[in-house]
Amino acid sequence: MSQSNFEVGLGVSTVYCRLWFCMAALSSRALWRRFFTAPAVASTEWLDLQLLDRRNDSLSQDIHFIFQTDLPERNKQLKELVKSGDLPNARRMFDKMTQKDEISWTTLISGYVSANDSSEALLLFKNMRVEPVLRIDPFILSLALKACGLDSDVNYGEELHGYAVKTSLVNSVFVGSALLDMYTKNGKIFEGRSVFHEMPIRNVVSWTAIITGLVRAGYNKEALVYFSEMLRSRVAYDSYTFAIALKACAGSGGLNYGREIHAQAIKKGFHLSSFVANTLATMYNKCGKLDYGLNLFERMSIRDVVSWTTIITTLLQTGQEERAIHAFIRMRESDVSPNEYTFAAVISGCASLAIIEWGEQLHAFVLHLGLIDSLSVANSIMTMYSKCGQLTSSSMIFCEMTRRDIISWSTIIAGYSQGGHAHEAFELLSCMRWEGPKPTEIALASVLSACGSMAILEHGKQLHAYVLSIGLEHTPMVLSALINMYSKCGSIQEASRIFDAAKNDDIVSWTAMINGYAEHGYSHEAIDLFEKMPRVGLRPDSVTFIGVLRACSHAGLVDLGFHYFNTMSKNFKISPSKEHYGCMIDLLCRAGRLSDAERMIEGMPFQRDDVVWSSLLRACRVHGDVECGRRTAERILQLEPNCAGTHITLANIYASEGKWREAADVRKLMKSKGVLKEPGWSWIKVKDLVSAFVSGDRSHPQGEDIYNMLDLLASRTELADYVQEMAFLPYDIAD
Repeated sequence: MSQSNFEVGLGVSTVYCRLWFCMAALSSRALWRRFFTAPAVASTEWLDLQLLDRRNDSLSQDIHFIFQTDLPERNKQLKELVKSGDLPNARRMFDKMTQKDEISWTTLISGYVSANDSSEALLLFKNMRVEPVLRIDPFILSLALKACGLDSDVNYGEELHGYAVKTSLVNSVFVGSALLDMYTKNGKIFEGRSVFHEMPIRNVVSWTAIITGLVRAGYNKEALVYFSEMLRSRVAYDSYTFAIALKACAGSGGLNYGREIHAQAIKKGFHLSSFVANTLATMYNKCGKLDYGLNLFERMSIRDVVSWTTIITTLLQTGQEERAIHAFIRMRESDVSPNEYTFAAVISGCASLAIIEWGEQLHAFVLHLGLIDSLSVANSIMTMYSKCGQLTSSSMIFCEMTRRDIISWSTIIAGYSQGGHAHEAFELLSCMRWEGPKPTEIALASVLSACGSMAILEHGKQLHAYVLSIGLEHTPMVLSALINMYSKCGSIQEASRIFDAAKNDDIVSWTAMINGYAEHGYSHEAIDLFEKMPRVGLRPDSVTFIGVLRACSHAGLVDLGFHYFNTMSKNFKISPSKEHYGCMIDLLCRAGRLSDAERMIEGMPFQRDDVVWSSLLRACRVHGDVECGRRTAERILQLEPNCAGTHITLANIYASEGKWREAADVRKLMKSKGVLKEPGWSWIKVKDLVSAFVSGDRSHPQGEDIYNMLDLLASRTELADYVQEMAFLPYDIAD
């Protein structure tokens, strides 16, 4: 036998011998116990037993040493698997380990928490707690609390809080920081503050956790107060703390404080961090200093995907969609790969511009990269197709989604609602109630708006009942949608009753009521309500001014309308939009001041479209101003040469003034162009089915029955007219 084979054989024999002796040790201890209870024996037996027990104790210690040296090595391998992200193999190795200590459990739980698999992390932690030989230390408890924050399992988090208090682990800075992070992530800001103030030791993690929690909950000013206290406490801070403080400045509009933090970041050298630089750009952009934000972006030495996504999102939020798409093109040229958030932002820009060609190209790109499973991307693609009028494509995306969130449901419902498909939107809302998450204010307001646009009062009432059952009737969005729905369905009294019963005053519901009064001709009620707004502490916005200007237009209050129009920019710093100019032009047209209306159109700081010119053209027909009507019609036809309505209105203006030759010429021109007037259509709802009708259309499934009934009604009307005429004929009483 060779030397190497001999050594291997010896090693195997040694292991077997040690295991045999290990088993023998148990029997020797039993003999030892019997030795003390039995009568005295010969001294030779005593010596033999003593030597045997010493030998067995030594072998037992050797085996324990083997296991102890093996466990750290296995923990090291487990840690490497977790660190590389290979959780499945790490879990298989963990399950096969015959012996596990606190490090083994902590390593695997930490891996699941890092992978955001909080349910598996908490299940492991619960199994670990029932192991009697294992000790729960501050680090493992903080991991469990972090998992509770990820899973929104606040009940188990509160249970662990009680355990931490009982075991005094709550005094650990790790546990305290994890506790306040868990509470703030679940919206329990008061509890998070209490934990923070009770902490005996606070480090940068604790301060950052409370500041982050307040910012996440929208308490930006309070977050800045804590940030100031942290600076006064001379706690060593990092770049992440600066970035969160800058985010609070962006949320609260604290430009001056943001500039101070910017100066501090430059002193500390934190401004070189891409995270801080991106947050700085966002802060300046949200505080209205877009040029500052763009300048910071251009001066960045390294622009990562976050930098590009931030600038694209900012441009979109400020209404600069074309510049945002140009920035996306620059990003691609700089070899920075966009992520799901970049695609979601730039696709929403295409939706705002309603450029479906670009949106379809981005859709194809997303499919190529395999990012279509991202919820944010899929939702933005649905929105893009909906806004471009492609509801079929939007519906296909929705049906193909493997998972849907509240935004997915709200997006598809809003798409059908805004497209005038109230029945389909109502059906989708019903499906959402049974299959999806609880309907949100956005989804409910969208369907209520569709019911109002289609004047489907019964569906609106059903939805109102559902809103009452879930207690959302007092939220501003739903309240304003209810007022708007009842107003558009002709029930202005019901809209007024809902408005009067509202518990809180908000600008949205007040604006909806003012618009409702204006649409129904209750101009004085609308104006009175507008005048009451400052008394309840509300400041009118641009939409509110549209409502009150419309009310002035219906009432013919020209001077008051101009007063509100001028007040809007002088007192409220609201720049008049195209809609405000449209209201003023309509006001002048109704008052017969056509020359003033024409001058206002010419002086508009916006591109003059066919809508404002059409208002003036209709007024020319009402007031019989042939010359102004001719000029206006020429302007419209320059913008839209084949507009049938313009040709017909101009011909009617000529005919009303006896200019038959000119009227005939317009008709001939219309015929030579092949311009046809689009027929109007109407609809009626019978037994939850909406039927649409166009003049001369016989495509309805019950078309034959409908026209037979129309013929019957027409014949009865003719017979009634004949009988009425006969009743007035003179006749001889003698006859």
